[in-house]
Amino acid sequence: MANYTLILGTKNWSSWSLRPYLALCATGEPFEEIVIRLNQPETRSEILKHSPTGKVPALKIGDGSRIYTVFDSLAICETLAERHPEARLWPSDAEARAQARSVSAAMHSGFPELRVMLSMDFARKLPTPALSDVVKDQIAEIIGYWRSALDRHGRDRFLFGDFSIADCMYAPVVSRFRTYGIELPAELRSYSARMFELPGMRKWGDASRAEVESGLAQPR
Repeated sequence: MANYTLILGTKNWSSWSLRPYLALCATGEPFEEIVIRLNQPETRSEILKHSPTGKVPALKIGDGSRIYTVFDSLAICETLAERHPEARLWPSDAEARAQARSVSAAMHSGFPELRVMLSMDFARKLPTPALSDVVKDQIAEIIGYWRSALDRHGRDRFLFGDFSIADCMYAPVVSRFRTYGIELPAELRSYSARMFELPGMRKWGDASRAEVESGLAQPR
């Protein structure tokens, strides 16, 4: 049996860490966590002890006598999908799987202005900033992806029916929209509510609130 250790950043802030955390939760496999406090002088050096990128997340896999590290959120999610096909982290239908991979990659590589203006602050509710036209367009693009997927695969479910890597990739955006009070159509508010009811999201939220209350995640 593989032993997993997930290297994470401060949970209230680390959007990239949340994605593979949810994927790992979905496998049902036990795992250990190492949470590294972000925005500290020693942050990069601490992460370099675990990952050559100096960035979180990273996943250490102990497989028999071998221990190796996978880094980058999407690479970790893909590795988990490969190792745990029973978790069905990608849709079984080829067309749906291609679409899920496409929107996941779009999130992985895109929306830089939204990331800056609506930075993740999982446990807090903050005023809606004056949104630039670029950010408004990016929000509309994400809403379009969600609506199209839910219309096709079931509005009372996740983006591609069963919970998948696509939902993992957009989970931080779900949290950002709540934090900053971004208005969503009714069916997407329901999708957001389902995401927040996931056991992994609930545990992440509890940890984020603990960071805020203890002062480990000061307002930025």
